[in-house]
Amino acid sequence: MNLNEPRDLAPLLEAFLLASGKPQSLERLFELFEEAERPEPAVFKKALEVLRKSCAGRAFELKEVASGYRLQIREDYAPWVGRLWEERPQRYSRALLETLALIAYRQPITRGEIEDVRGVAVNTNIVKTLLEREWIRIVGYREVPGKPAMFATTKAFLDHFNLKNLDDLPPLAVLREMEPEPLLELDDAPVPAHLQALADESAEDPEPPAEETSFRSLLVELDSMEEGLKTDFDDLLREPEPTIEDDEPRNID
Repeated sequence: MNLNEPRDLAPLLEAFLLASGKPQSLERLFELFEEAERPEPAVFKKALEVLRKSCAGRAFELKEVASGYRLQIREDYAPWVGRLWEERPQRYSRALLETLALIAYRQPITRGEIEDVRGVAVNTNIVKTLLEREWIRIVGYREVPGKPAMFATTKAFLDHFNLKNLDDLPPLAVLREMEPEPLLELDDAPVPAHLQALADESAEDPEPPAEETSFRSLLVELDSMEEGLKTDFDDLLREPEPTIEDDEPRNID
């Protein structure tokens, strides 16, 4: 095997990615070779392109995400492949989806700013769940009274949605043009491909079917709600004890 030949290197990279089961960065792939046999970076990139083209017409594809490269089943086959798991995936609540959408599109953002847009308090369990899944992280503290934490998304969030970086998120203006139904229509409208996986993940508290809605609708709705967003936090809220992973009444004292 000539490792300096992209066509010979491509199957080996395929084996690495199949065995790993998760994204691998170029740096990590470099480390898998002894220094004497390690191909040049340009050869790696050509080999990855050969591998990508070899996946054409197959049920899986080579995808570059924030953490690196991975081999994954094409989205077209997701409805059937999902039948391999006996239990039907539970869904996250609308409140969690709205919170995640605001963080993704308005980061860095504080909990108070999220609450000002949505008009209700953010349940503590929502933030806890997003932090535990490593979809969001604290990136600093706002220099205002109370010094509230500022949240932003992570590489794990990008990986989950098949995104290489935040620029790959569909613009809100595009989502607004794509939304044909009223914003509060709770139908089962198609979800953008980049965000489809979110609805199929498990949650601590499943949402009743009547509460399920298009993530795209939520993004458009939240964008229109954002007018009048506060930037001061003199009235920071006291957090009541959470009971379920959904909205909780705001303390307006």
